Amino acid sequence: MKIEKTVRILNKRARFEYEILEEVEAGMVLTGTEIKSLRMSKASITEAFCQFIEGELYIINMMIDEYKLGTFYNHKTKRERKLLLHKRELLKFEKKLKDAGNTIIPLKLYINHRGKAKIIIALGRGKKLFDKREAIKDRENKRNLDRILKKS
Repeated sequence: MKIEKTVRILNKRARFEYEILEEVEAGMVLTGTEIKSLRMSKASITEAFCQFIEGELYIINMMIDEYKLGTFYNHKTKRERKLLLHKRELLKFEKKLKDAGNTIIPLKLYINHRGKAKIIIALGRGKKLFDKREAIKDRENKRNLDRILKKS
């Protein structure tokens, strides 16, 4: 059983807003209608973040639209979803999260080749305003250079 369509939902603002320190792949606990909505690419992780609740990591504020064909079994669109990580990874993230300015943010949500929903989360530190300006300047310089190379 091979699933042809690959679903990739990205958080484009994360790399602009945060300096990424470490990335890890995690599984998620989902209900039936949630995974069906994910396979139709009806999700958003731009406003989502991760938080520890009683020693377990949860993703909060992730939006998964209701399944169109679901009945009263449909899920809530913005509920807390448990992330599945190894114990040593959880302890490592919890230890690093205690440092000031660190947060855990989702970068990419996808369905792997086995049909399981996976999310790549990262430990990040918020960028300062001058870092963001520098990133914009680099992006514009690269764009101008590409234009010049294309014309010649």
